Amino acid sequence: MKIQESGENYLETILILEKEKGNVRSIDVANRLEFSKASISRAMGILKEAGYLNIDDGGNLLLTKAGREKAEQIYERHQLITRFFVEALEVSEETAEKDACRIEHVISEETVEQMRLWMQTADELDRLEEEVRPAQEDMQRMLSELNGMGGLEALFQK
Repeated sequence: MKIQESGENYLETILILEKEKGNVRSIDVANRLEFSKASISRAMGILKEAGYLNIDDGGNLLLTKAGREKAEQIYERHQLITRFFVEALEVSEETAEKDACRIEHVISEETVEQMRLWMQTADELDRLEEEVRPAQEDMQRMLSELNGMGGLEALFQK
C-alpha cells in the first residue's frame, strides 16, 4: 500500500526514536515532530490500518515488517541525500537535513542509485588516497634527502 509523505515521516520518526530510546509511544512522536497528540493518534491509527504499525497494550508503537522496511528505506534515503549534499555539493548540514527531509519522498530510485554510486566512488578514492599517502611521504622524504646531498647528480659522480 502506498502511503503519503506524512506517513513516511511518521514511520521514519518512529524508527529514529526506536534507535535512540528503545520503546516509542505516540507522545514521543508528537514531541519530536511538534504535532498535537490528537494528530499523531489519528496518524498512528491510519498506519496501523495500513499494516505498517502495531500498538501493544502498553501503548508502545511497534513497526511491522512492512513498516520497518519502509521506515529504513526512507531513513537510508534521508542519510544518503544529506551526505551527498554536504560532501558533494558542500551544502551546510542544516540545509542538507531540511532539503533531504523533503526530497526523500519524491526522488526517483534511479537518482538515489546514482547518488549512492557517486558516494561509493568518492569513498573508494578517499580509501586509495589513504593507501598511497605513506608511499608519497616516503618519496618526498627521499627527494629531500637527495636534495640535501646535492641532488641526483651527486649519486652519479665519482
